[in-house]
Amino acid sequence: MHTETSTKTPVTLLGLGDMGTALARAWLAAGHPLTVWNRTPGKADPLVRDGARAAASAAEAVASAAGPVVLCLLDDASVGETLDGADLTGKDVVNLTTGTPAQARRRAGWAAERGARFLDGGIMAVPPMIGQPESGGYVFYSGDPDLLARHREVLEAVAGVEFVGADPGHAALYDVALLSAMTGMFAGITHAFALVGGEKELDLARFAGLLTEWLAAMAPAGQEMAAPLAGGDHTEGVTSNLAMMAAANDTFLATAREQAVDPGLLVPYMELMRRRVAQGHGDEGLSGLVPLLASQPAPATWQGNR
Repeated sequence: MHTETSTKTPVTLLGLGDMGTALARAWLAAGHPLTVWNRTPGKADPLVRDGARAAASAAEAVASAAGPVVLCLLDDASVGETLDGADLTGKDVVNLTTGTPAQARRRAGWAAERGARFLDGGIMAVPPMIGQPESGGYVFYSGDPDLLARHREVLEAVAGVEFVGADPGHAALYDVALLSAMTGMFAGITHAFALVGGEKELDLARFAGLLTEWLAAMAPAGQEMAAPLAGGDHTEGVTSNLAMMAAANDTFLATAREQAVDPGLLVPYMELMRRRVAQGHGDEGLSGLVPLLASQPAPATWQGNR
């Protein structure tokens, strides 16, 4: 059973991958009239049976849109390809496609040139969390604040809303920054399990519980790092300084050798500590690594930058 739709804002959704389908189902459950389009038309069939309307083309979907046009596609290039030929004049475009800050800023300018209003979004959730307020999932939004205010009810039907500013690139920046921190945490977890995994008598379930508790106890370090970064004094309130931590790295590396574990996930971070200490900043905390890291150009071998 779906909620009464007569007073609900209609939504047009382009892209029915796992996340797009989750968004579609959440909007249908909330009673929003929904038009969908996907490059592979058959993906729309289950949603049509549940009340959605399938458009024959992306251009047709956009032309008939009376509410926000939401994009949840593979990448930024897919956005341009999908909307090529569509008349965006007067349309409200909400881009939930994962991309970079620069891509979001360019896409905002691209949309404005075509007469559209634009919001960019970064989804901080996995598909099962969509439409489930208790899950804690939310979406970062940046761009036109008036557009967000106009469609807040629609957007809150699928996940929490976190507006991070008028700069269209900030949602993507927040998104990737948080996911980068998560990636670093996963790297540490991977290394930890590699260290203990070869011990036949070790209870991995018990170790996992201890690991989870330890990481939760360390989480406030993220909040504590903000103040010295804002103030510029990386020695204020330091309890474990870089010199001490850099010295302890020798033990970490020796243990990895003993356990026959590749330390490659940790070495770059350890190298940052070593360099900062060598520059005479051993009395700083970990926040002192941020300006050092931020001053380094990206290696030419990186293929992720476009």
